[in-house]
Amino acid sequence: MDANIQTKPDPDTETGDCCGCCGPEPAKLTVATEPAIRLLVDRFYAKVREDAELGPVFDRAIADWDPHLATMRDFWSSIMLTSGRYHGNPVAAHPRIEGITPELFERWLALFAATCGELFDADLTASFMDKARRIAASLQIALFYRPENDRPRSAP
Repeated sequence: MDANIQTKPDPDTETGDCCGCCGPEPAKLTVATEPAIRLLVDRFYAKVREDAELGPVFDRAIADWDPHLATMRDFWSSIMLTSGRYHGNPVAAHPRIEGITPELFERWLALFAATCGELFDADLTASFMDKARRIAASLQIALFYRPENDRPRSAP
């Protein structure tokens, strides 16, 4: 792991659950840093691309993954480190995505949570997930909310 990434032992791997044949599990990251964000983004989107539900949607939307990954690293750097590197508009970008549905946000969050849990300790995972849930909720409102659906229907 990168020397700039702070870690602590994962208590789940110190319980003797493993037979020991594979060596110790890597320590989980405890601090959000640029290298930690890069690792998260790269690992998460590798999972997205392989996912049966999300993969096809992302494959249709993203022709060149390198710029998208760089944008996502900038985005999460701005969110978690307040770096100011991201200058895009996620709400404007997402309506153009063919096949995006409210249900896919739950799948996205599940994969994101799993990836965070693999890499980060519980506190850092919770911090990323708090932001991710808020972002997902905001995007869902922007993409799918229709105020006319909130009006009570008149009685027949």
